[in-house]
Order: sequence, then C-alpha cells, then structure tokens
Amino acid sequence: MSADNLIDGRAIAQKVHAETESRVDALKSAGVKPGLMFVRVGEDSASKVYVGMKERTAAKLGIRSETTVLPEDTPEADLLELLGKLNADASVHGILVQAPLPRHIDETNVFSTVSPAKDIDGFHPVNVGKLMLGKGGGFVPCTPGAVHELLIRSGVAAEGAEVVILGRGNIVGKPMAAILCQKKQHANATVTLCHSRSRDVAEHCRRADIVVAAMGVPEFVKADMVKPGATVIDVGVNRVDDPAAEKGYRLVGDVDFAAVQPIAGKITPNPGGVGPMTIAMLMRNTVRATEQQTDAGIR
Repeated sequence: MSADNLIDGRAIAQKVHAETESRVDALKSAGVKPGLMFVRVGEDSASKVYVGMKERTAAKLGIRSETTVLPEDTPEADLLELLGKLNADASVHGILVQAPLPRHIDETNVFSTVSPAKDIDGFHPVNVGKLMLGKGGGFVPCTPGAVHELLIRSGVAAEGAEVVILGRGNIVGKPMAAILCQKKQHANATVTLCHSRSRDVAEHCRRADIVVAAMGVPEFVKADMVKPGATVIDVGVNRVDDPAAEKGYRLVGDVDFAAVQPIAGKITPNPGGVGPMTIAMLMRNTVRATEQQTDAGIR
C-alpha cells in the first residue's frame, strides 16, 4: 500500500524537536536551564508509560525534568499543596499533572491550581479563556496543538475548509474546534463538532474536507464515511483484545486505517501520527514558558 498520503508524525516531530533544542541552547547560553516537573498520582500503567516517554524526550533536548509520584489515596488537598510549592519554585518552568487522576480528586481543581504561566498542558481556565477569545500568550493543549501543527506542516489548508471533529472532550475536541475557527492564519475553518448525541454522524463526515477523530471508539471511521481526497487525523488510542498479540491485545485508533487510507488525500498513521507530535508540542510549550518567565532565549 502506498505511503504517499501519510502524514508522518514522527518525522515532523523531529523537526519541531530540532527547533526546540536550538531554543534550549539559547536559554542555556543565557544561564537558564528549562525545568519541567511531572506529577503522577497512583500507578496507572498507561500513565507510567506516557510520563516515561516525556522524561526521555526532555533529556534528549536538554530540558531538566523530574517526576513526583504520589500514592493513589493522596488527599486532594495534599496534591494542591504540592502544586503551590511548584508554582513558587523558580527553577520549575513547566508543570504537568498526568491524567487520569484518582476519582476522589477533582481534575478541575487541580488544573486551576497550576500557575497559568507554568500550565504547559493548557488546561488552566486562564489559558482556556485565551484560546477561546483568540488571544495570544497562553498555552494551547498539546494534542489539539499537535493536530494543528501537523495540518500546517503537511500543507493542509484549513482556510474555508469544512472540518468535522468527532468528540467534544475538553482535552481534544473543544480546544480543536476553538483553534480551527479562529479568525487568523491557518484557521478560518467551518467547524462541526460531533458527539454521542449527534444525528447521522456519517453524513457529517462525508462532507468534510478534514476529519479529526477523537471520540475513543476503535476504528469508528469507515471508508464510506470519508469524502475522497479528505484529510483524516486519527487521535484515538484504544485497546482491543487480540489473542494473537504478545500481550493479548493491540492498540488501534478511531479510524479504520486500512480501509480509509486508499480514499483519503492525507492521513495520519496510528501509531506514528499525532502521538509523537503531542510530546513535541509539550516540549515546545515548556521552552516558551521558560522564555516568558526568565525573559531569555529566542521567542
């Protein structure tokens, strides 16, 4: 099968990393070393893997990172107290609290406690508000930011395009819609946000120039839902049982890749599409946070 229409997230992420590394070098020349703090509560296996990947990438780029792991039963007040200390620590420029959190902890309270200046995940109400208002200076959530960057660097024009986003979550769907409908370059799209109560989702998808699948349903987007030549971005990560696999399961996206690729104009593989770029955007946000807090480096 031809790979001519693949949007290679790994290759594009490497280009972003190279740009980020040059900014890290500029900061170090000014006597500043970017500091990134991860906070993980509990022993969720996926969270451990994700944080580990982020730590390794930070190390390669010259970003100092540390991880604080709290017990599963940590009271919310203790977590908020830790975040207050990190907010006050001048050597920490970026803070990421790894989701999901235990059920007894209110994620909204946690994300609201992280300083907006150090909120490299873009979840603080101040940063969410700046995104919705189209104001600069805030931090955009890393996954929708990654999707936007993939579209830009792959030459996919959002201007005037019909975009259908599948999923209305706070992490991807809603901020993705906000990014693409802005009155600015690389946006100005007509956006439809589909969700579990939407009628005839397939019909919405068939008219789209760009489909962003982020609803968490394995291989939901089928070939008959995609307009020939449309760009398809697969954000989903789903575990499905597979007795033939070494671990008894395999990971698939929200798009039936094998069926959709021959129809799509451009498409992200999964893995190797949005995932690597999400980490690249996190590192870029960390460096920008450092520049803003220290008035050093290149902007």
